[in-house]
Amino acid sequence: MSSESIQTGTARRVTVAVLDGPVDLDHPCFTGAALDLPLGQPAPDPVSPATLHGTHVASLLFGQPGSAVEGLAAGCRGLIVPIFHDRGGQLAASQLDLARAILVAMENGADFINISGGQLSPSGSPEPFLADAIARCAARNVLIVAAAGNDGCDCLHVPAAASTVLAVGAMDETGTPLPSSNWGARYGRQGLLAPGKDIVGALAGGGTVRRSGTSYAAPHVTGQAARLAALQVQAGQAPDPRAIGEVLLASAVPCPDEARADCPRFLAGRIDVIAATAKVQGGLVMSDYLQQPSPDVIAHASPVAGFPLPVREPAIVAAGVRASIHPSSGEGPETGVGSTAAPRENGPARPASAEGIGPSDCGCGCGGKGKADAGCGCGGGTPAKPHLVYALGRIGYDFGTEARRDSIGQAMGGNPMSVEPWLGYLDGSPYEAPSAIWTLNLDATPIYAVQPAGPYAEKGYEMLREALAAQEREGADLVSVPGLIAGTRTLESGQVVPLIVPALRGIYCWKPAALVESVLGARPQAAAEQETYDRFSSGLGNFLSRVYYDLRNLGVTGEERALNYSATNAVQIATVIESTTRQALDLDTIMVKKSPVCRPDSDCYDVEIAFFNPDNTNVASRIYRFTVDVSDVVPVTIGTVRSWTRRA
Repeated sequence: MSSESIQTGTARRVTVAVLDGPVDLDHPCFTGAALDLPLGQPAPDPVSPATLHGTHVASLLFGQPGSAVEGLAAGCRGLIVPIFHDRGGQLAASQLDLARAILVAMENGADFINISGGQLSPSGSPEPFLADAIARCAARNVLIVAAAGNDGCDCLHVPAAASTVLAVGAMDETGTPLPSSNWGARYGRQGLLAPGKDIVGALAGGGTVRRSGTSYAAPHVTGQAARLAALQVQAGQAPDPRAIGEVLLASAVPCPDEARADCPRFLAGRIDVIAATAKVQGGLVMSDYLQQPSPDVIAHASPVAGFPLPVREPAIVAAGVRASIHPSSGEGPETGVGSTAAPRENGPARPASAEGIGPSDCGCGCGGKGKADAGCGCGGGTPAKPHLVYALGRIGYDFGTEARRDSIGQAMGGNPMSVEPWLGYLDGSPYEAPSAIWTLNLDATPIYAVQPAGPYAEKGYEMLREALAAQEREGADLVSVPGLIAGTRTLESGQVVPLIVPALRGIYCWKPAALVESVLGARPQAAAEQETYDRFSSGLGNFLSRVYYDLRNLGVTGEERALNYSATNAVQIATVIESTTRQALDLDTIMVKKSPVCRPDSDCYDVEIAFFNPDNTNVASRIYRFTVDVSDVVPVTIGTVRSWTRRA
């Protein structure tokens, strides 16, 4: 397929997301590219390893024809979602960061997601939040392409090792695998080799540079997959990203001699664009190439949004450091036209540890800053829509730095990390509430910072204090926080979390038992009525607990916001539970899916709750459905609750 064909208007219907470091969008190669920044990015730092890596990777996809670097997906719509941060000189992103970025890319229409980084992992299994995000992509037919890593061993990287991800190793110009490129049995089923040696890309600040590693092989595969999707669009079809991934695997050129000892290094084979293009143009039935997620993605399934959803656990913490994703070290010096980087020797393979996910290039770290013009694209991009969140968790706080923590401790004459003394200090000095970084946590893991803003910010901090006090003194379990993402905050641990500016009318604090009592009233005195009340209470509490603890999520996607809101709208759920209690039915599954009918300019999801008869499982399940519009910062239910029976 020629460069001209990818430049046609049809290519704009294909969206490619790059989850990497910040990108220097002022580089001339991006002039005319249709790039959006769903979360924005700070001002670029051209000497930052993060910006150097992100700019190089992005240019391999979105560099425009006639510029110093012509990307393979130059005519496609692009999404830039920075994930890498500089942590003590090392480029890293937590698996939680990556999961959130994947969900943001998916919500903004990504067909393909390029991840030129990973975390060395003995099992190759992602943490629950990341596994969930990967599973959601598979269900929505979004193809994730990830670097296999550059440790030069039979070893796995997350997310490349996840079963629905297309892993990419690096080869030289002769088709020989780079010595640093990882391999293994799993990559042999779901991995491709692509050019990854001395790849010319854009250098942040201007010029070009050559770099080696699987970081630069991954966008080659992503770009070719996007071009195949553009072919489908040109033929009047809808893009079929996951099937394209399977076509690329099926058409790959295998190891030239299976008797060779190094055959495993070839993975499933070398990418063959001509053969893959012929298959796509031949009118094949793309669904024939699709595979179902394997057990590492669907373990402990609880159906949500029409696909198995893993049970979520707090992110793994090892040796006091959050597991995160890094750019892996690779092979070859980083030199080239306009390069300011000196050649460097290859370092040893990084051990499996909690260092995290990072770029899979030739040994550079990342971290730093990026573009300031959040909400705008680069030469033809469209304004980013407000990034809405409706999250559930527990309120916490942090001081960002030791100096701030010690300063507050000196002022209050005690330990500010002790909740009761801190609350007591704020009672007398409420103006000090903004001195802390207030957080929303899942278990012990901060997932957001919360910062009230505007004329009623003081009221917002008061609500956060009240929620913290309710957790400490009354046993409150959860807080709902709807709002808009407005940047990031760095915690004292070095963890960077998104910042929510909350919508105060949607902040609620409760514990399930109290919520049940507020809906049902006090337990009756008559023994005959107590059994029914207790069953009703148990059913409602079971539903709330399923949402809070079994199906917990980041509140990013429309499905997640609809689900979380349904749990806070206890009155509506109570009518459903009351009906099923009378019928002696038990809660079975909770499903969320896009509503086929919605008001204009709205975003609606149907929440379906299925109940079964525990005494006779042959009886049809009773289904209840209600619709939630999540287009506003605080969701709202529309219409009435519908009910019918359905055979399993």
